[in-house]
Amino acid sequence: MDAALLADGCPSSASLHEAAGRIGALPSQIKPVAGSMRMHGPALPVRCPPGDNLWIHRALDSAQPGEILVIDCGPGNEFGYWGEIMATAAISRGVAGLVITGGVRDSHDLIALGLPTFAGRVCIQGTVKDPKGDGAVGEPVRIGGTMIRKGDLIVGDGDGVLVLSPEVAAWAVPSARDRDAKEKVIIEQIKAGASTLDVYNL
Repeated sequence: MDAALLADGCPSSASLHEAAGRIGALPSQIKPVAGSMRMHGPALPVRCPPGDNLWIHRALDSAQPGEILVIDCGPGNEFGYWGEIMATAAISRGVAGLVITGGVRDSHDLIALGLPTFAGRVCIQGTVKDPKGDGAVGEPVRIGGTMIRKGDLIVGDGDGVLVLSPEVAAWAVPSARDRDAKEKVIIEQIKAGASTLDVYNL
């Protein structure tokens, strides 16, 4: 992903989703633990066995500054794979955020730490660390109907999480900025008394 593409900031997940042709949205149950959390950066995909977070520790050890961990826990959703200690480690390595299909815990502490954390749920139940567990770091993962590959653009905010390939992001980001500029004009028209029927020619 070209870092210069987002040098002036990142459009919202919703604007990018529309600009990209309504592709790349992850399942809606994956939400930030605090609504104000926002993130964008390249993906580091992780696959871990249900109820086992050893591969997440391995991913933390290899993550590069600015990367976002995107973790597929398979069918093992009812576990808290991530908490205060792992978030502290992620911050120390410069990780830009977390997306996980399963659960996280220590939610109050995660919010206080401020690392953007997007999870399928908050869950108390802990995990094991099986050295024989079948997982991977850096290999593609599929979440919902979306395939996530290393280096894909991840955008997360209060509306959810979006994934775009670098090729799509290269044209979708400028298109989303154009959409945002046009919407500002529409909002001013509505404030001035126009109806949505009029501004959209409905």
